[in-house]
Amino acid sequence: MPEPSAKRLPPAHPFDDDKLHEECGIFGVIGVSDAANFIALGLHALQHRGQEAGGIVTHDPETGFNSARRIGLVRDNFTSPEVMATLPGTLGIGHVRYSTAGSKGQTAIRDVQPFFGEFAMGGAAIAHNGNITNALSLRRELIERGSIFQSSSDSECIIHLMARSMGRTIPDRMEEALRKVEGAFSIVAMTRSKLIGVRDPLGVRPLVLGKLGDGWALASETCALDIIGADFVREIAPGEMVVITDKGVDSNFPFRPRPARFCIFEHVYFSRPDSILGGRSVYETRAAIGRELAREAPVEADLVCPVPDSGTPAAIGYSLEAGIPYAMGIIRNQYMGRTFIEPTEQIRNMGVRLKLNVNRALIRGKRVILVDDSVVRGTTSRKIKEMILEAGAAEVHFRIASPPTAWPCFYGVDTPQREKLLAATMSEDEMRDHLGVDSLRFISLDGLYRAVGEAMGRNATQPQYCDACFSGEYPVAPSDMIEQGFQTKTAAE
Repeated sequence: MPEPSAKRLPPAHPFDDDKLHEECGIFGVIGVSDAANFIALGLHALQHRGQEAGGIVTHDPETGFNSARRIGLVRDNFTSPEVMATLPGTLGIGHVRYSTAGSKGQTAIRDVQPFFGEFAMGGAAIAHNGNITNALSLRRELIERGSIFQSSSDSECIIHLMARSMGRTIPDRMEEALRKVEGAFSIVAMTRSKLIGVRDPLGVRPLVLGKLGDGWALASETCALDIIGADFVREIAPGEMVVITDKGVDSNFPFRPRPARFCIFEHVYFSRPDSILGGRSVYETRAAIGRELAREAPVEADLVCPVPDSGTPAAIGYSLEAGIPYAMGIIRNQYMGRTFIEPTEQIRNMGVRLKLNVNRALIRGKRVILVDDSVVRGTTSRKIKEMILEAGAAEVHFRIASPPTAWPCFYGVDTPQREKLLAATMSEDEMRDHLGVDSLRFISLDGLYRAVGEAMGRNATQPQYCDACFSGEYPVAPSDMIEQGFQTKTAAE
């Protein structure tokens, strides 16, 4: 399966890194004509989960496995008839990627998924969302035993572990491989005749099943089912493996059961607001977060304004609960994307003005509540505050729809080193002074749990979600990072 040579993207917008980013979105279909076109549509709906690169693998009885992997957006790479004609078949999987910390704009073709392997019983392709926390030790062991890696991705470890398995079928080999893996994984994979979906025992990352006519679909989120007209059937359960053929869906649970710990930040930011998580509308959950935030952190003001676009549902909820008018005080340039010119120092000094602009006529003389989903480094928050004050606002109050992000995520999210997280080095009052705002309040962890449907708040002895980025309590020890010197909360204490 020949691949085009790697190409480089222009640098990302200089302030885009002040958000946490999911690193992957996955999608697969079986039993549909022109599977690649459905996959491209599904990946387009999942583009928010990864904008650096994308790939599609299909299988056709006449041409075998077919692959196209590209740097850049789905719309720029998987819409031309020439490219899609190279991907025949009724079965396929796809992946969109957001590159890891320190490599923005440096994605190489060799790191773009899906990955493909040829085994004794036939070929298989795999696409992974999450992060393998023991990947470095696995990689070191595999290399010592003769494996030759083609990428820098942790996901390739799964292919090599499968190659060394003695399982009789591809699903058997995948089960054996994944038992050796630590961390978080939602996976779509394929053989010549099977579509496979797997979630890790904690269910950290999402994966859903859909029905499309006589065929089936697997996706990171329900919004990807919507775009292809598939009916949502159910979520793949934590620790579940489904093997889908033309005969239907076979389900089994090959891993030791553990209490589920779904990523709570999927509700706050990662997932699209039109998706459904755990039977709940993401939009309605975010509005509920805003309502809870208004109850916990009221303030007298004239307007509630979202930091677009991720703060919008929470701002609406805050406005409704507080009885303060909602307004679009900040307008986002929808066509910004990546920087259209090289980000020289002069352009960098323009800050978020390339992406956001203040509605001056609305803001002037007003006491403004700005609602955002999170504060990571605080660089964008400071720039936005300056823009609001320059526009003539009388007061600026920040309300954040998540608790302080004080710990890095090791389960498939691009997170800065801990010392670069504002909340890791400052108290809430110190952050308020650093940002230069009149007040700053975050929703409490208990309040966040109540907003996502846990009426009693967070169960301290057995949290219902993975909230490590807020609490520092990691449900799976980040063994590779600990080996490199990272101190967990327990060790730090």
